Amino acid sequence: MSELNPVCQSFCEHTDAIEDVRKAMADDVHITALAELFKMLGDGTRVRMLLALARRELCVCDLTAIIGMSQSAVSHQLRYLRTAKLVRYRKEGKNVFYSLDDDHVTGLLMQGLEHIRE
Repeated sequence: MSELNPVCQSFCEHTDAIEDVRKAMADDVHITALAELFKMLGDGTRVRMLLALARRELCVCDLTAIIGMSQSAVSHQLRYLRTAKLVRYRKEGKNVFYSLDDDHVTGLLMQGLEHIRE
């Protein structure tokens, strides 16, 4: 048995475990949506933006300064994050302020950071 890739040495199925997991498994639509969510988090720039917004609401100009990218590039990434329902925005005069969409996004980011720091 390889220690790098441990597998069962003999084939067996635990039907009770298989049935339990199949019943609890999310449907294909939700699995696809979850995979898309993690794909959004697969980009360092978007993660930086989300972490900045986890700290506080920021206007596009603030995000541009924090991330070190052009306003056009930041806006492009924010569009992806909005589509994925990770951020929301509000307008105030000529400025647009972004924040995380809800506490679930904050929790996801913080749990992810905690996991990698262990």
